[in-house]
Amino acid sequence: MNRHARVLPVLLLAPLLLTACGSEKASSTSEAGRPSGSPGTAAPATDAGELEARAQAMGVAPELVYVTEAPGFTLAQQSVGVLGDDGFSATWVDGDTNALLRLAVDRGTITADTCPQQPVGDMSGEHTTCERDGDAWYRTGAGRHEYALPEKGHVVRVSAETDAVPRDVLRAAALAAHRPDAAETDRLLPSADPAPASPVERGDLPRYGDGAPDNHVDVGG
Repeated sequence: MNRHARVLPVLLLAPLLLTACGSEKASSTSEAGRPSGSPGTAAPATDAGELEARAQAMGVAPELVYVTEAPGFTLAQQSVGVLGDDGFSATWVDGDTNALLRLAVDRGTITADTCPQQPVGDMSGEHTTCERDGDAWYRTGAGRHEYALPEKGHVVRVSAETDAVPRDVLRAAALAAHRPDAAETDRLLPSADPAPASPVERGDLPRYGDGAPDNHVDVGG
């Protein structure tokens, strides 16, 4: 009996070890095969339903929600909102310089022909210059510069004031733009079901009754 008691756990452990090794190998293969350095290549949100619910509650198309990052910049939560009909925009702030990085995602496309016709930072009537930079367009105009990255059916743009944010920082933030994972969705988008507002506690009301004024008239008026 003692011999069997010692052998049985080993027999049960072997399949578990094989399964764990197989899972680790599959995970390593997946990570190694993931491209990098371009928008949309990060892991998708693990809870797609949560992303969809939160985005739609704001009036944003879920597929247009992106997030980015840049050293020293922090998301300005109050800036998160709708762009146009169902696009998405958000702004990151440098805590030291107060420089702003704006991420904007909207439907459409951008080509060599249409690039000069599209103003930078929605400043109509300004001259726009366009320069190809890999898969993106580097654009300048109206004191701002922008990286625009065409995706399938939409364009991801990261822009800033030319004098406030260097081009290399802008480019890195544009290349870092990606679809949010579950944790990023939670930080980026407000809840689809906001908590109900708590009733205001008034300190001037009596503990009993409705606090209405006493209009009783004594005898004699």
